[in-house]
Amino acid sequence: MAFVTTIKTFAALGSGVIGSGWVARALAQGLDVVAWDPAPGAEAALRARIAKCWGALEANGLQPGASQSRLRFVATPEACVADADFIQESAPETLSLKVDLHRRISAAARPDVLIGSSTSGLLPSEFYAQATHPERCVVGHPFNPVYLLPLVEVVGGEKTAPEAVQAAMGFYRSLGMKPLHVRKEVPGFIADRLLEAMWRESLHLVNDGVASTGEIDDAIRYGAGIRWSFMGSFLIYTLAGGDAGMRHFMAQFGPALKLPWTKLEAPELTDALIDKVVEGTAPQLVGKTIADMERYRDDCLMAVQAAVRATKIKHGIPLDD
Repeated sequence: MAFVTTIKTFAALGSGVIGSGWVARALAQGLDVVAWDPAPGAEAALRARIAKCWGALEANGLQPGASQSRLRFVATPEACVADADFIQESAPETLSLKVDLHRRISAAARPDVLIGSSTSGLLPSEFYAQATHPERCVVGHPFNPVYLLPLVEVVGGEKTAPEAVQAAMGFYRSLGMKPLHVRKEVPGFIADRLLEAMWRESLHLVNDGVASTGEIDDAIRYGAGIRWSFMGSFLIYTLAGGDAGMRHFMAQFGPALKLPWTKLEAPELTDALIDKVVEGTAPQLVGKTIADMERYRDDCLMAVQAAVRATKIKHGIPLDD
């Protein structure tokens, strides 16, 4: 089956943190965007979010025709998708809500238009259960801030056509993203499963009095986090094995995996633990507002990505590798 691949109008359903990130990225690529969100004051909140991050998008480089004025807000999900060439849903993570929403928008959209969902944990076979033409429906799970981070995990459901997965990945690439095909429907997909494991262990370290929230964050940002910005764990450990590579690393350090260093189950979220986490993270804001720290985060992300791009060019490594 052929799907629309020339995308001029992007439909965004849901305009929270993730949904507004999609809108910002699409606008920055010079697309027309139609948005819908039933929350009171949603349009004003969306336009404010776009205005707040537009400076970062300008610094990162806008495509010809990119403009905040190309955003249109509508009153119903059906109106949102009626003229869309690609649809991205970013509604709350409630299965019944998503089932009903996709039933409605898939019936209203043209049958050859791809539909993506930003879900981070629900499975596409479940929430696309009542969709019309489910062969064109995928998960397109991004990472916050969507307008700067390139990763998007693409997952097909039981009825998704392989061509739809490939077409969706092609569209996400056109937005300047790095699509990652998740080959099986598993809760949490790939990246969030890794992040959740670290998050659980971090909560144990706080709960057991081993370290503060700031010390744990320092362990990441001054250590492995710097490496992770340009090289993943498997390649890092390959280098750690010396000239013999991964096989030597596995032989030398593999037995440590049997040692009880980590705890896979999350600790009980008691009031005491929650208080420790809240009290620990408050001083990490160093007196700045959330908006201040978002701007700091965005500047750091752009600086790191620019440095990695320049270093790849220097060493002859493909930019999309």
